[in-house]
Amino acid sequence: MYNLEEQYSPFGISKDVLTFGEEIIASLEERFRQMDETAEYNQLKVIHAMQQCRVSEACLSGTTGYGYNDLGRDTLEQVYAAVFHTEDALVRPQITCGTHALALALMSNLRPGDELLSPVGKPYDTLEEVIGIRKSRGSLKEYGISYRQVDLLPDGSFDYDNIRKAINEKTKLVTIQRSKGYQTRPTLSVAKIGELIAFIKEIKPDVICMVDNCYGEFVERTEPSDVGADMVVGSLIKNPGGGLAPIGGYIAGKKECVENAAYRLTSPGLGKEVGASLGVMSSFYQGLFLAPTVTASALKGAVFAANVFEKLGFSVIPDSRESRHDIIQAVTFGKPEGVIAFCQGIQAAAPVDSFVTPQQWDMPGYDSQVIMAAGAFVSGSSIELSADGPIAPPYAVYFQGGLTWPHAKLGILKALQNLVDQNIVEKL
Repeated sequence: MYNLEEQYSPFGISKDVLTFGEEIIASLEERFRQMDETAEYNQLKVIHAMQQCRVSEACLSGTTGYGYNDLGRDTLEQVYAAVFHTEDALVRPQITCGTHALALALMSNLRPGDELLSPVGKPYDTLEEVIGIRKSRGSLKEYGISYRQVDLLPDGSFDYDNIRKAINEKTKLVTIQRSKGYQTRPTLSVAKIGELIAFIKEIKPDVICMVDNCYGEFVERTEPSDVGADMVVGSLIKNPGGGLAPIGGYIAGKKECVENAAYRLTSPGLGKEVGASLGVMSSFYQGLFLAPTVTASALKGAVFAANVFEKLGFSVIPDSRESRHDIIQAVTFGKPEGVIAFCQGIQAAAPVDSFVTPQQWDMPGYDSQVIMAAGAFVSGSSIELSADGPIAPPYAVYFQGGLTWPHAKLGILKALQNLVDQNIVEKL
């Protein structure tokens, strides 16, 4: 009596667009099954860590003031260390975003005269001001910390010869960005990251290897910390927060590195002992519990998007057949109208602010205008259905998120419908 076509009709999805999407989904059954198996594996890993660390109902309550003896906060950090197989972890609502978590890890483990090396090319835009590539107050450069970069080779592989040349007596920390950011390079697999770390450690064993793990958590069955990373760093309003964490970031890794970060976050002499959890512990725990299955939903959306837009002739990274190592899908339209129409379609599929029309604007931390679609329950949460991109060549949009697979599917169909309605896609 009731069918899907009737349910999609109020969203403005035509029968042709829906049929086009359903044909693609039918071809993805085996890939989706594999994603569900990985989600099951990671779900069991998270539950085991929670049981091992004796999470109790008392852990779900928050503290105020100084936050001394915060059972929930301290236990959660043990859980993260268990999940990522590290010595320690710092998981705090006082870490405001992924960029803050990365800046904290860098600034706490580097000293004047040290050098930071990126062997994977240009870092994400917001890190340019942290490092001092673009002038900014309080950057690493202002504190006498130098920066060196080795670009990836044209095929996206590591330039091992020049990495070897770049490592010197000043090299203290190597930062490896797992995801692509606003670039059209491949995302790095955990295995590839492990190979790079092993190469670097062979040259200089005492160098700290930090991985920007944003968008990558729970996509694979292992994490960069399983293959030699001294620190993995990320945001809780991406994968590990499961859509429930309202704020926060994490640093998991060697005890000394994590303690350094804690002293920088709070104060020398205080470190991890202070920092009230307020009322977020329940969301942090439950979000982590849901994270493996939420991440799988977002992955399904990314693979669906790749297959849809590749079939229509657009350049997509990763392509429709490649293995997945983060939740981001890049689609290159070659003109700003495509990026704008896509983002406006994603916004129109949102449960929150669906009536808002995104516009490009001068967003802090970026050197070109950016358009963002994010009708989310948590502001800026990119594990929720979202899309964004700089209004600059090659005019690529970056799609990610979807707390549930049906919502991710709706978002892609609505974005496609918007492109069809504006004649950017002419024929299905």
